Amino acid sequence: MIQETLKLWSGNRNGQFSIRINKKWRVCFEWQSDGPENVEITDDH
Repeated sequence: MIQETLKLWSGNRNGQFSIRINKKWRVCFEWQSDGPENVEITDDH
């Protein structure tokens, strides 16, 4: 089940957004005028 939690980051991921996939993983990305860029799946821990 996907938990749709959108987060705007600061610090070392300043300007990036993320959506939690599950308790361990997030999809992180930067939003530009043309849509998402620099998309990655990251381990949250």
